[in-house]
Amino acid sequence: MGDLRNGFEVLDDHRSVMPRRSIADRWMLAIAILAVLCVAGCQTSALGRRQYKLMSEAEMSQMGATAFSEISKQTPASRDARENAMVACVANAITQSLVGSNSNTRWEVRVFADKTPNAFALPGGKIGVNTGLLQVARTQGQLAAVIAHEVVHVMEGHANERVTAELAKNSAMQVAYVLADASNPMYGQMVGLLGAGVQVGVMLPFGRKQEREADLLGLDLMATAGFDPRESIALWHNMSKAGGGQPPEFLSTHPSHGTRIRDLEQRLPQVMPLYEEAKARGRAPRCY
Repeated sequence: MGDLRNGFEVLDDHRSVMPRRSIADRWMLAIAILAVLCVAGCQTSALGRRQYKLMSEAEMSQMGATAFSEISKQTPASRDARENAMVACVANAITQSLVGSNSNTRWEVRVFADKTPNAFALPGGKIGVNTGLLQVARTQGQLAAVIAHEVVHVMEGHANERVTAELAKNSAMQVAYVLADASNPMYGQMVGLLGAGVQVGVMLPFGRKQEREADLLGLDLMATAGFDPRESIALWHNMSKAGGGQPPEFLSTHPSHGTRIRDLEQRLPQVMPLYEEAKARGRAPRCY
């Protein structure tokens, strides 16, 4: 290494000079790189929230398919014909109500023999519902509220946001390597980012803003499919009873049950017309 003269670095071995990069220059370079990435990856959600997503739809679909395949190997499917018919009927009514590019997705639905009251949807058109959820979501409308909520997570690219954040810490190749190897200790964490953490033992819940979007847009989706959106209120009352006490909201990544119920009640007046219109068009699911 050479000495410094008048802001230039002199290299002793080649006797050449290079301008010394100042801290300000480095910050400008970093800002320029971030600006380019933001132009490529910044989007806006249906509720106007800024999102940062760098993964392509094809990449996310592949990740979702891989995760769903592994979960299906690890968790047995329910053999109860009645449960399978109920879930398939509700899920099909929800997914058939999607519009635009989302309507082209072919969804695979599976009921897992798991007592945990949970459901998930993964990029690439994968829906999983645990039998334990059917003890809490007791009507077709309550089940529709859960499935619509999970489908919105996929529609709004919430998993893409979280994987993009992980890419900020790790290289894309490392993420791909982890997802390709289910024995890798980090595999569960990556699948958890997609929204299926309960199935792999890694709890990585979506953030409050993402959960609120899924709640409100899910309400719109279930109403459009012909399910009474008021059932969502009953669902969260059931969830509150089944889950017992919750930690204070400021200590949790999820909104409290009370906050969710209040937000849903406030949105009902603008959602009920969607439900009435769906009924007028003959959309009246019979999934009992």
